[in-house]
Amino acid sequence: MIRKDLYQNTVIRSTIFFEYAIGILGNAILLLFHILIFLLEHNPKPTDLPIGLLALTHLAMLITAAIIATDILMFWEGFWGDITCKSLVYLHRFIRALSVCITCLLSVLQAITLSPRNSWLAKFKSKSPHHYLCSVLVLWVFYMLANSHIFLSVIGTPNFTSSNLVYVSKSCSVCPISHTLRQVFSTLLTLREVFLMGLMFLSSGHMALLLCRHKRRSRHLHRTSLSPNASPEQRATRTILLLMSFFLVMSILFYSIHVSRIMWNDDPILFYILILVGHIYATVSPLVLISADKRVIIFVRTMCGRE
Repeated sequence: MIRKDLYQNTVIRSTIFFEYAIGILGNAILLLFHILIFLLEHNPKPTDLPIGLLALTHLAMLITAAIIATDILMFWEGFWGDITCKSLVYLHRFIRALSVCITCLLSVLQAITLSPRNSWLAKFKSKSPHHYLCSVLVLWVFYMLANSHIFLSVIGTPNFTSSNLVYVSKSCSVCPISHTLRQVFSTLLTLREVFLMGLMFLSSGHMALLLCRHKRRSRHLHRTSLSPNASPEQRATRTILLLMSFFLVMSILFYSIHVSRIMWNDDPILFYILILVGHIYATVSPLVLISADKRVIIFVRTMCGRE
């Protein structure tokens, strides 16, 4: 279990809640902007829907994580029951999985948008945003089933201590499940991660290849190192490539720390590092998307009363 002196550390507590506060504020602004876009504009960009969904997902993830963090970092004794523990942990894991799905969708959509008209991907450009939303809903159902083992493994922490329990918060712990069930759910989760990460890697590579071709074409036409003015699609592609790279690095780091935590018998230091790393993408992504979209910057300035 987590040592009492560690979770009472003011620096750790302040750092985690500061990360959540920045992420909640950034995602709330991004979500509000895209809600107004869909209400006021007749022809939103193809990526507006997934970016809005991503902001909503990250906002819900950080709020849920903040609620769980209060049971980890505050001074009261744990008081949640089994139902509360199962619901909160399940919701957080489910939203986290949905974030991976929408991030992958954003990468694929931008690759389709950037593709030339003679590309085989061009036929997908005419698809309605509702088609992409249906894809998200189908994966939503899959994720609900793939994370259903949480209702079996997460319990309210009993009064006695046990070396078999894995710490989640002062109120919640994870107990071991049967080997067969663990293998089934591990296989489902691994297939999900491999498929989405692979799709994300391929779409990102396709975008990078298209940008390299454009760079060579610009050198030939303008005899300069780069075209003076990149198109909005190219600027958006560079932003999404930056996000995809950051997401992949953070995902690899998160799973490495997660495995290390298991090997080091629920080490408390690794537990807090895992909390910070696990929510960096949800905190940083809205800041990157806001800074790269002039429409959002104008919207934020208007909200602040500045011309």
